[in-house]
Amino acid sequence: MGNLEARAIARRVRVTPRKARRMVDLIRGKNVQDARVVLQFAPQTAAKPVRKVVESAIANAHFLAEKSNQTFHENNLVVKTIMVDEGATMKRFRARAQGRAGAILKRTCQITVVVSSEEGVR
Repeated sequence: MGNLEARAIARRVRVTPRKARRMVDLIRGKNVQDARVVLQFAPQTAAKPVRKVVESAIANAHFLAEKSNQTFHENNLVVKTIMVDEGATMKRFRARAQGRAGAILKRTCQITVVVSSEEGVR
């Protein structure tokens, strides 16, 4: 059985990169099952989009295993790489005193997850 590696990327996620990195740091290098539990019960808003990307990477690994006729065991998957990059920033304006405009920056992020079978990690 070869090393199985799958990735998933979520772009333009409406969470600031700084808040998403807090969640990502909790699950980096963990077993997929443990990562799911941590993200499911984390109270932070950023946990939901991060969990969705992890689930997508697991589904991609399952698809690749079927495609290459390998046996697939979800328990063997580990979050090999997970990173948060800055996405496009939406710029909005709010009216301020004396006819001025105050800028509001609505930041987005890009979440990349790579899951791998444990043989390749250890």
